[in-house]
Amino acid sequence: MKPISILCIGAGGRGTTYCRFAKEQPTRVQVVGVAEPRDFFRDRLEQTHAIPAAHVFRDWREAARQPRLADAVIIATQDAMHVEPVEAFAQLGYHILLEKPMAPTAADCRRIVAAVKRHRVMLAVCHVMRYTAYSQRLKALLTAGAIGDIVSVQHLEPVGYWHQAHSFVRGNWRNTAESSCMLLAKSCHDLDWLRYMIDAPCRAVSSFGALKHFRKAEKPAAAGPATRCLDCAFEPECPYSARKIYGNRLAQGQTGWPVDVVAPNATPATLEAALRSGPYGRCVYECDNDVVDHQVVNLLFAGNRTASFTMTAFNSGGHRQTRLFGTRGMLEGDGVKIHHTDFLTDKTTEIDTETSADGSLLSGHGGGDFGLMDSFVRAVAANDPTQILSGPDETLESHLMVFAAEQARLENRVIEFPAA
Repeated sequence: MKPISILCIGAGGRGTTYCRFAKEQPTRVQVVGVAEPRDFFRDRLEQTHAIPAAHVFRDWREAARQPRLADAVIIATQDAMHVEPVEAFAQLGYHILLEKPMAPTAADCRRIVAAVKRHRVMLAVCHVMRYTAYSQRLKALLTAGAIGDIVSVQHLEPVGYWHQAHSFVRGNWRNTAESSCMLLAKSCHDLDWLRYMIDAPCRAVSSFGALKHFRKAEKPAAAGPATRCLDCAFEPECPYSARKIYGNRLAQGQTGWPVDVVAPNATPATLEAALRSGPYGRCVYECDNDVVDHQVVNLLFAGNRTASFTMTAFNSGGHRQTRLFGTRGMLEGDGVKIHHTDFLTDKTTEIDTETSADGSLLSGHGGGDFGLMDSFVRAVAANDPTQILSGPDETLESHLMVFAAEQARLENRVIEFPAA
């Protein structure tokens, strides 16, 4: 079968990751075009995939003015820059792989869904958690009735102190007005995953959370007036030091994410220059961030099923942790291993779902990056939307759950779902 062709809009970390599928599965997909305003990232993708010069663009609008160049498009622009390219490429007949979140508002999410349905193109949203080997094994256990009826779920997302500082204090997702609320930017995956596992509509939601630590009032007195890590006497004692977070990684030979976000093709000299003048060298107590650094969400699903979700920055990061309680047993999972306790036999069984650690796409997000691309490519090749686990309707519903949860937090009340 002829490989499908893909145009990539946004050649940053996520766009580049999804395009890796074409290098690992060249008989199934080819990347034939790119639109990216930043020279380094655009040139890197062009060279990696031998993209013809005529199909290399600085702006997605240039690509959208051309006759259709590919079967499908990856849209991996910033959160607030999704609606217009989706509408434009859907009109041209492209099937669409869209980075999460869909958009920062419910109205824009609905515009995206309306566009793909109007033009009868497929949409897959990059909720990669649905596609991991771990999630699929867990889902199969639930479907088979391993714990009877689900009664309640506890789910934790340990963001990681350094990841919070990188992405949500200094980085692109630090400010609600510029990107979106923290729950949407970081945890729409999780509410979507809970909806997928529980497999019942959400009926009500409440939420609490705040920006506790990363603000000027929490700045250590010893840091004085310094606004940058490289100018701060307290820096060696600060766990959020940019010199520590990025410099230590570079010293260990790590030049990919998050280092390449700060200084593409980093060297000690270019990294220091970036930390001295760029956004990632700022003191975490002196930034313009306003997103929360911890939040809890309580959800009521149909059938009186309940779920609690915690997102917090204050940990070392790592896999999500989940407990699912049912009428005949319980499941505990950490993204890799599942422990199944059967109430009838009082036995606990361990199931290991670990995927490749060879650096291939299969190792990314527990195999979720590969699983997502594999499903999307199969869907496009066969013109079969049932291959997609995170289509427009499923994703719109879980995004509306996120918006309702944030409304509940801001208004300090229970929100009936779906929110108006």
